[in-house]
Amino acid sequence: MADVPADLQAAVDAVLPDARRDLEGLVRIPSIWADPAHREDTRRSADAVATLAREAGAASVRVLAAEGGAPAVVAHWPAPEGQPTVMLYAHHDVQPTGGDDLWTSAPFEPTERAGRLYGRGAADDKAGVMTHLATLRAYGGRPPVGVTLFVEGEEESGSPTLSALLAEHHADLAADVIVIADAGNPAVDVPALTTSLRGLTNIVVEVSMLERAVHSGVFGGPAGDALTALCRLLATLHDDKGSVAVAGLVRGSSDVPGMSEEQFRGDAGVLDGVDLLGTGTIEERIAQQPAIAVLGIDAPAVEGAANILVHRARAMISVRLAPGDSTSSAFEAVREHLARNAPWGVGLEVSLAASGEPFALSPTGSVYDLAREALSTAFGSETVEMGMGGTIPFIAEFARTFPGATVLVTGVGDPASRWHGIDESLHLGMFRRCVLAETLLLRSLAR
Repeated sequence: MADVPADLQAAVDAVLPDARRDLEGLVRIPSIWADPAHREDTRRSADAVATLAREAGAASVRVLAAEGGAPAVVAHWPAPEGQPTVMLYAHHDVQPTGGDDLWTSAPFEPTERAGRLYGRGAADDKAGVMTHLATLRAYGGRPPVGVTLFVEGEEESGSPTLSALLAEHHADLAADVIVIADAGNPAVDVPALTTSLRGLTNIVVEVSMLERAVHSGVFGGPAGDALTALCRLLATLHDDKGSVAVAGLVRGSSDVPGMSEEQFRGDAGVLDGVDLLGTGTIEERIAQQPAIAVLGIDAPAVEGAANILVHRARAMISVRLAPGDSTSSAFEAVREHLARNAPWGVGLEVSLAASGEPFALSPTGSVYDLAREALSTAFGSETVEMGMGGTIPFIAEFARTFPGATVLVTGVGDPASRWHGIDESLHLGMFRRCVLAETLLLRSLAR
């Protein structure tokens, strides 16, 4: 692999201190769009990104929103004559903290420990925002290609108004290449291009057995309770090995070398003695096969629970879909499975809560070759192609809206980043390599 040009390396190193400072400033803003209490914080976050874009030399900057949607930032660096335009995408909204008291340090007070920056959004995806801005700063605000910076504000809510935003501002967002900095790498020193993502279908399951809650001693025995019925029904979703037992869901395979079970157990924090679920390689289980998890159950709390038979209970289940499946067919497959396996004639209601289509691409062509070279040069390690177990619904939306554009899915996370979890963090050394890779890529894309 080639050496990093000295001028670009020096330019990146010169902008990194300020990029780190500004990343910390963004992390301090609790931009949780999904929580109505933080809607104004999300607007402050968008304004902060817009200010940073202006300071990075953008010729135009706007804060946009579709009706009812979160604020997004669109900024332009016009293309030199004859050069392509590259869209750089990231999002500035973040997940809820999951409980501030569970964090080692305050989630919205960025803190460095052992070379990692901790804080909600430090990796997902404010590091993506700052990767783009640091790249533009490294070029002094005059990149060698045209750049459209698009920083969304509702990705963690499923991007519900993105379609409307893309339709309304299609001309402003059109690009030859789209770089999406919202995925990850298998290790801090191994870069990746993400070539597939699982889809997502969140389903609400409600069972009912009685007209009302009744005394568990007087009526218990002949009369059952809905919570027990719900537990029995949910248990049918997996077989004894933990594989998804719903017929009709797509299952794929992969010949991509994946991590070992030992590494996965460590990254996921699986307790000693607890089995891993399913069959196949780790790569297949997290990227090419369906997975089902129970996200929550409406039930009486243990503390203060009364001696009654619960008459109605419901749960939210998350169904991750393998590439090649569709949310509509997967929902029907799960609904039919639940109807067939509902015990004791219980009343059953199944409804769709949220969905996002799976996505897969073929990483061939000159742009992918240039991206591999840029990543490998910056990281000093060969670029790998990997599937991602998570879901990013808007990627398929971009591919549909801009069919002529080449989509590159990169990322600033690694398995230890704990995206969406407690103690989310960014590896600062990897952050530097990501900025360097994107800086190299823009130069390579210049005709």
